[in-house]
Amino acid sequence: MKEQIKVMVVDDHDMVRVGLRTYIMLDEELSVVEEASNGEEALRKLGALDAERIPDVILMDLTMPVMNGIEATREITQLFPSIKIIMLTSFLEEDKVVQAVEAGAISYVLKTISSEQLAHAVKGAAAGMPVLNPEVSLALTRGLRQRSAQTEDEGLTAREREVLSLISDGKSNKEIAEALHISIKTVKTHVSNLLMKCELDDRTQLAIYAHRKGWAGTGA
Repeated sequence: MKEQIKVMVVDDHDMVRVGLRTYIMLDEELSVVEEASNGEEALRKLGALDAERIPDVILMDLTMPVMNGIEATREITQLFPSIKIIMLTSFLEEDKVVQAVEAGAISYVLKTISSEQLAHAVKGAAAGMPVLNPEVSLALTRGLRQRSAQTEDEGLTAREREVLSLISDGKSNKEIAEALHISIKTVKTHVSNLLMKCELDDRTQLAIYAHRKGWAGTGA
């Protein structure tokens, strides 16, 4: 008989753990070896398990008291690199999807999935194959784009973003100075700083950059 995939269920709600355990028991290739109500308890129980009972896959709730799913995933993947973690959540938040993947989760699924979909995700994780439904994949892509944009924006001051927005509107240095009540010399300094920080060559490229970032005409 094929060896069963060992699963640990981590969720702070008793009824959710019961439901997940019931789903897993429907598939003869899967078995639940341990449960925990938060990340800290999961770490403690993993440390006390015999080697043969270490789970292959953990179903990890995203939001829990004491230690949440992302924090626990980060710790567990460092201490038990062979364990694959599937993040479970009731809500799809783009930033949380990114954080979960960065922490080491192999898959991210919604709690609304069917028993068949859950079994598929567990088996895929055990085999090292991530399982992301279209909604999660889209959220991950959007989250990564937002993260990239935030990283690119870090060097710009609020005033520089205002100047950049006005450049995107085709304003001259004089018009920008009047709009922001600053000197033309100060505007030129801001433009020079923008060109340097954005690694661009001219005002036209700055305008295109502002449009790409969604700052055009916003007075960012």
